[in-house]
Parts: sequence; C-alpha cells; structure tokens
Amino acid sequence: MQHEHRRFDALKRAFDISASTIGLIITAPVQVGVSAVVLATHGRPVLFRQERPGKHGEIFQLVKFRTMLLPDENHVTDEERLTAVGRFLRSTSLDELPTLWNVLKGDMSLIGPRPLRVSYLDHYSPEQARRHEVRPGVTGLAQVQGRNSMSWEKRFKLDIEYVDSRSFALDVKILIQTVSTVLRREGINREGHATMPSFTGSIKNGENGG
Repeated sequence: MQHEHRRFDALKRAFDISASTIGLIITAPVQVGVSAVVLATHGRPVLFRQERPGKHGEIFQLVKFRTMLLPDENHVTDEERLTAVGRFLRSTSLDELPTLWNVLKGDMSLIGPRPLRVSYLDHYSPEQARRHEVRPGVTGLAQVQGRNSMSWEKRFKLDIEYVDSRSFALDVKILIQTVSTVLRREGINREGHATMPSFTGSIKNGENGG
C-alpha cells in the first residue's frame, strides 16, 4: 500500500503542477477583477497571508484574497470584520484563487486535508496529526462532506480517511463534489459563527473536537 501511495503522490504532483498552471492562466482576469473589488472595499493589503503547516508539518505561507477588514476599535470580532464582499468571496470560493500559487510551488495540492493554523499543532492527537502525512489541499474530503459546518472530530476523521484511501478515483470524485458544494454554497460556516471556531483539542473542549 505504501508503494502505491508513493507512486500516486508522484503522479498527483505532476497533475497539480499542470492543473494549477492552467488554472492561474484561466482565472487571471477574474483574479484581477477580485483584486480591484477587494482593494475598493477592504483597502490594502489585497491578499491575506498566514503561516500554515504543510506536509510533515513544514510551515509555508498561505495566500488568499482578504475577506475581512483590518481590526480596529469598531471591528474587533470576526463577525464585525467580515464584510458582505468577504462573505460572497467565501461562499463562492473566489477568495481561494490565489492559493493556486501555493499548489504550483508545492506547498499544497488541489486535493487533501485543509491547511489549518500553526497553533493547532500542539492540540492534535497522534491520529489527528496524521493529516500532515500528505500535502494539504485547496479542497478535500471534509470540505465536500460539510465544509465548516461539521465538528472538528468529524473533520479530522475524514482527513485521515483521505490519507489512508487516497487514489485518483477519489480525487476525481472530490473535485466533482467540490463544484457541486460551491454552487450550492453549503457548509460555509458553523451555525452561529462567522468563521470556524478555533480547535483547542478533542479532550479539552466539551464537544469532542468541535
């Protein structure tokens, strides 16, 4: 199985390079337009950059379009900072387009567990930490099963399921389901939250990872 996974991962990297290159070319006019809108509504910087752990926990800088205002005395919480434009960009996944650069560079893959915050690394159980055995993805099994609406425990379970059963057929299925999920704008947020609640560990919180 490990030999099959290594072979698949090598072929997948070749596909990621081709697909991200084509994607960046095709979406260039859209990205220019989104950049102009973000600049007009949010100001500078247009891009959101944040360190995230990648394969084997190696840190890289994730790049997305900014969807929130910078914090100030009137905009403190995520709910207050998230704008109408930002909600639209998130619901349509247009904010993710610059992430194709991360795929091209090799920080990420098109398909895989979503890259989360560096601060979460200390809270993972050994099993949950296995999500870093592969490159993080722009989309993944958890994203097509509920995006941000599910508990952390369920999300990590799906991440490990992908690590163990990854294949070309599964990746194609996830890509098709991703298009459907984005078009329906499902699972964007957890009910009652503008963004996904922070992960503090499966044992520490009262929801088993929610």
